[in-house]
Amino acid sequence: MSYVEKNLVPGETLLYQTRHHWMVLLGPLLLSILFAALGVAVLAESLVAKDGKGMAAGASEATVHVMELGGVLLLVAAIGTLTYGVAKRNATEMAVTNKRVLIKTGMGGRRTLDLMLSRVESIAVEETFWGRLLNYGSVIVRGTGGTPESFLMIAHPQEFRRSVQEQIGAPKPAQ
Repeated sequence: MSYVEKNLVPGETLLYQTRHHWMVLLGPLLLSILFAALGVAVLAESLVAKDGKGMAAGASEATVHVMELGGVLLLVAAIGTLTYGVAKRNATEMAVTNKRVLIKTGMGGRRTLDLMLSRVESIAVEETFWGRLLNYGSVIVRGTGGTPESFLMIAHPQEFRRSVQEQIGAPKPAQ
């Protein structure tokens, strides 16, 4: 269960939810590919060294073991880097309910913003050329009397803003 779903109050309905765009995984993915390629290369060279051929021909048994350990550590680093990237992406949640805007970021430490719809002064969206093309951007939320809160690389930022605006402009039910 997500942070947003756990923190809904009675009578509150989740209307829209988004998170970081998949582009935030590009850096960790490229780094993981680099680590994995280096790890495979080092392991392949250690196999060649065991056979007594190639660059490491005549390498001692200790050197071959160090190469094997280095190759395995590089593969573990590749998996760890990609896992960290996915966990970091999943640690950001942005939602609009019929009463509030909820935003949560952070893995170990947590930063949250719960803003009543009646207190939303403005929501700005900044998109680069690639952001417009791939549908990601930065969302800047400003509450009345508050400082702007920026959230980067958010998927579907225009839909998030539209959802907030629709709720602000929606007629209030009679109480």
